[in-house]
Amino acid sequence: MGSFNLPLLPILLLAVVAAVTGDELRTFIVHVQPHESHVFGTTDDRTTWYKTFLPEDERLVHSYHHVASGFAARLTEQELDALSAMPGFVTAVPNHVYRLLTTHTPQFLGLELPQRGRNYTSEFGEGVIIGVLDSGVYPFHPSFSGYGMPPPPAKWKGRCDFNASACNNKLIGARSFESDPSPLDQDGHGTHTSSTAAGAVVPGAQVLGQAAGTASGMAPRAHVAMYKVCGDECTSADILAGIDAAVGDGCDVISMSLGGPTLPFYEDSLAIGTFAAVEKGVFVSLAAGNDGPADSTLSNDAPWMLTVAAGTMDRLIAAQVRLGNGSTFDGESAFQPNISTTVTYPLVYAGASSTPNASFCGNGSLDGFDVKGKIVLCDRGIVARLDKGAEVKRAGGFGMIMANQFADGYSTLADAHVLPASHVSYVAGVAIKEYINSTANPVAQIIFKGTMLGTSPAPAITSFSSRGPSIQNPGILKPDITGPGVSVLAAWPFRVGPPSTEPTFNLESGTSMSTPHLSGIAALIKSKYPDWSPSAIKSAIMTTADPDDRSGKPIVDEQYVPANLFATGAGQVNPDKALDPGLVYDIGPAEYIGFLCGMYTSKEVSVIARRSIDCSTITVIPDRMLNYPSITVTLPSTTNPTAPVVVSRTVKNVGEAPAVYYPHVDLPASVQVQVTPSSLQFTEVNQAQNFTVSVWRGQSTDAKIVEGSLRWVSDKHTVRSPVSISFA
Repeated sequence: MGSFNLPLLPILLLAVVAAVTGDELRTFIVHVQPHESHVFGTTDDRTTWYKTFLPEDERLVHSYHHVASGFAARLTEQELDALSAMPGFVTAVPNHVYRLLTTHTPQFLGLELPQRGRNYTSEFGEGVIIGVLDSGVYPFHPSFSGYGMPPPPAKWKGRCDFNASACNNKLIGARSFESDPSPLDQDGHGTHTSSTAAGAVVPGAQVLGQAAGTASGMAPRAHVAMYKVCGDECTSADILAGIDAAVGDGCDVISMSLGGPTLPFYEDSLAIGTFAAVEKGVFVSLAAGNDGPADSTLSNDAPWMLTVAAGTMDRLIAAQVRLGNGSTFDGESAFQPNISTTVTYPLVYAGASSTPNASFCGNGSLDGFDVKGKIVLCDRGIVARLDKGAEVKRAGGFGMIMANQFADGYSTLADAHVLPASHVSYVAGVAIKEYINSTANPVAQIIFKGTMLGTSPAPAITSFSSRGPSIQNPGILKPDITGPGVSVLAAWPFRVGPPSTEPTFNLESGTSMSTPHLSGIAALIKSKYPDWSPSAIKSAIMTTADPDDRSGKPIVDEQYVPANLFATGAGQVNPDKALDPGLVYDIGPAEYIGFLCGMYTSKEVSVIARRSIDCSTITVIPDRMLNYPSITVTLPSTTNPTAPVVVSRTVKNVGEAPAVYYPHVDLPASVQVQVTPSSLQFTEVNQAQNFTVSVWRGQSTDAKIVEGSLRWVSDKHTVRSPVSISFA
């Protein structure tokens, strides 16, 4: 489905309609907790107990055993009311609908790929199992070849619901939790994301002749298990079942390129399921969302999740627009047919049509507007990108220029368009419209320049990448990290362009694409350090990230101005450095409970914890005191402006010993900072040291938020924490 237009859309409520006693059946996720004396011998015993809550056994949709205490069932409102009075009932939430949101990225991120026939090392993710929750997988793609792969670890308990020959030592599991029992990918999304995380090395990959090279996942020696939770839609009940299975099967990393609304964590099945996964030692990587560039648009923002933003890479699949007045504008298109570089074509703006909203080139919008043999300028937005070109082609147009609106700035994408096309920036679009309006007979041509590497600025945050601050927990900086998410090449189940016997790949864009990059990198770290906790792995990824682009300048956003921390998180992931971070900030499950008790009631925390929690007996951890790798502080507007706000952290030495680290604070003069002690001295590996950061107001400023970093620097390591300070 090449017209995949930056999915991850807002949530809808699913109502499964059936005429039952004058009421409709709907799917609910019901959280229950047995009495302490109630011990289950098997999962079947637990399921039997779940069924005692239901009017009939057939209403049960999913039983949860590992990451939630409860079940999904189809119930009427009256039945739910009756069930809620039963002993053991905690709460029930409606079933929500979520949406699904390479050749070059390993090298762009500084990873060298393994070569066939060489001796592999654990650096490529060997021994690690990545569970991908998505739209299924196409098992016959060479990216899922088991050639040279060792068998999965003995702990693996999963299964393959394809014919046995379809799975192997690379694709070790495939199950479906939605209405279609087959885990086969009918969409493409799941094949693309899972091969990005851990696809095998495949020479000769390309899309329509572009982006040619060797395709590889981030962790080409890791194993993949697919949990199909999306068909026509993805529901929270099915997603929770997928997380439950992935944890029970023995996955080490869970990758979810899914998004929905931002909800309180006790109502958010993804937050509940992933909390249990992390508690059991499983790393979770989730997409920030595709609803940028506005503030506070991200989801998947719980502190135990790695929340991934999307940036560009230094590759342009160039399609230059040349106007009759000699002006040229660089754009992008993956489809680069062999057309004349000397012939010009009449140029028209679709917005000149009398049809409402024709500028977006939706289906039928160009009826009665003469575009035959012309290049048509369409505005980005409203209509799926590939559908715009299809409308221009249907109406007889020769080619299309797709121009950004202001919000998308300079962010362009290389799509497999159906006709000669170029996606250009907002600035270019304004200039092209001015040319059309100032010329009696405007003409243009599209000149295809092929794949250009080493382009700048790179990385840049792309416009669609959702931004912080988090609505649910503004005291934790989100997103956490940026990975490549624009025009990413990876495996695809369907033909793209003309018929070919070659394996098929496709270029896709979204935080759906950046997330599996981070899942694969987490697998690399897990392979090297099997005993590390999920929070230690997350710390390694965040504290070694690059805040600057390849040219050494601050990473910019879609407007080509320096991006803030709510766009980039800690910065662009640097896998090589993440494998040797020096120090890590660790967080245990009990600390998350203390953090949650500062946000919610005991009952609400109990839903997330899957057991009874009495917050009055728990030491509450304010958000700024959670041992997070980033630091977020709010300075109150008090009568004593120099009163400091104190933050404490604990770091563990995972580098060489002895070692001495010195603090360096990079913040504007509007805040004053003191770090105590003035150095951290480690005499052994795995030794922990505490420090405090005191922050108070400095020079007066009109800024509501200032940002910078705290760096702990030794002879061999720089451990960097982004710092965000807001003024109340």
